[in-house]
Amino acid sequence: MSARKRSKRPAQTAKPVDAGPNKAPCPPPPELDKSAPKLRHLGGSNHDEWNQALCNQVLHAAWFGKNSGPEARLDAYYANLAFLAGVNPNDVIEGMMAAQLFASHAASMECYRRAMLPDQSMEGRTANLVQAAKLTRANAAVVEALAKHRNKGKQKITIEHVHVYDGGQAAFIANATPGEGVGKLNEDQPHAVGHAQGASMWCANSQRQTVPVSGDAERTLSDARRALSGSG
Repeated sequence: MSARKRSKRPAQTAKPVDAGPNKAPCPPPPELDKSAPKLRHLGGSNHDEWNQALCNQVLHAAWFGKNSGPEARLDAYYANLAFLAGVNPNDVIEGMMAAQLFASHAASMECYRRAMLPDQSMEGRTANLVQAAKLTRANAAVVEALAKHRNKGKQKITIEHVHVYDGGQAAFIANATPGEGVGKLNEDQPHAVGHAQGASMWCANSQRQTVPVSGDAERTLSDARRALSGSG
């Protein structure tokens, strides 16, 4: 009977929950944010709440020895956060990448440590080394992504050789992909590549004197007409 009465009760409708004092404040947009965070160099955010949360995530991802005392643990905290300070993230994306770099590094080093234990079995050693290799590749991928994010997709080209021809433009060769970074000469200047008029070249004698290159000067040719044999 009681079950029937319960089933006949009208269903309760969902009411909006009044957050009241538990309502989370919304941070202002960056252009209106006048805050001065003290931990931006660790998390990359204008809000230290995020920076502090990221630091805690990094510390929770670290490995500490079982017998480490309070002072040793504090020193380890400082050393781990020094990694974030060394990366010095410029925004929250770089802060997340820095935290992932630390986590993958800490996990890979822990796998390497377990693989080198004296009483470790061959199966356990192999499994730990495989996991360490995967984590190392993941770490390298994050490093590459961080570099691309900071460079905003721009590639840096360093010029190694510069060739300047007489009457032409400079042609440079950069350390880029073959076929890229080579400046083209002006097509309207066919004389840009070639020998200069009146230039000299080395001869083969021991004194290494120069001999003039054949030019366009007029020369007197001998008479090619001669008497044929048997002609009157």
